[in-house]
Amino acid sequence: MEPMNDDLTSLDARIDHTNELLQRMLAEVAKTPSTHAIFVDAGYLYAAAGRLVAGTEDRRAFDLDAEGLIEALIDKARTIFADSRLLRVYWYDGARRRIHTAEQQSIAELPDVKVRLGNLNANNQQKGVDSLIRSDLESLARHRAISDAALLGGDEDLVSAVEAAQGYGARVHLWGIEAPEGRNQADPLLWEVDSQRTFDLDFFKPYVSRRTAHAFDTMGVTRPPREDVRFVGAQIAAKWLAARGREALVELLPGHPYLPGSVDQDLLVEAEGLLQYSLRGQADLRRALRDGFWEHLQAQY
Repeated sequence: MEPMNDDLTSLDARIDHTNELLQRMLAEVAKTPSTHAIFVDAGYLYAAAGRLVAGTEDRRAFDLDAEGLIEALIDKARTIFADSRLLRVYWYDGARRRIHTAEQQSIAELPDVKVRLGNLNANNQQKGVDSLIRSDLESLARHRAISDAALLGGDEDLVSAVEAAQGYGARVHLWGIEAPEGRNQADPLLWEVDSQRTFDLDFFKPYVSRRTAHAFDTMGVTRPPREDVRFVGAQIAAKWLAARGREALVELLPGHPYLPGSVDQDLLVEAEGLLQYSLRGQADLRRALRDGFWEHLQAQY
């Protein structure tokens, strides 16, 4: 009987060793912070936000402050996924021969943003964007790079992307844009996701405007140096702090380097007034403005 006892003892030892390894693995998983990413179908965004705010889906008829809107989406995600960190924002759009436009290039230069381009056909319709979204969602979920995905889109073709990510354990949260009439998201997509959230007119209004002459025309006007814009950011920060106090500062600091959408929009408008120069589409100057704002606030903390 001794050989059998030895076998049982060996088996018990292996089971104990396996349990120990599992406990270590679970402990490591518990210490790993959750991670989320935001996936934006720009075709859906421009069409739905343009229709909601400007009354048209024609991109040529309105301006969209993509930088400010991305900041607002990041800020919203930080609130929704409170115990999670942002991996990055994925921005999917179409371009002829997949060559970035000036606007797409400025978006690509933003921190924590990855621009992915499909093609545009002769009718200005996006081709290949849905497959890019599926590829990224599936790859990130498979490699456990994200635990949650916020998807801003509405096309039924995105259902397969959602299913692929969910198959690897990621949760997919569909974000939508309020439709003036009916729906602008496919029912099968709504049925498939883990949660749904719709952003209304008030959310998008600061970032979409009908294309008219800017209040501050940049044509023939000297572009201000980055240091001047940074200084203006510091000036506005001093005024902001005097008006709101240190309690507001303490609430703002954990979000660094991002500003809440309302604060960022107020900063932009006031800076343009002081500079008498439009900062729309000027990604480097917008960053300099925020840098000056943050540097002053952090120096006072």
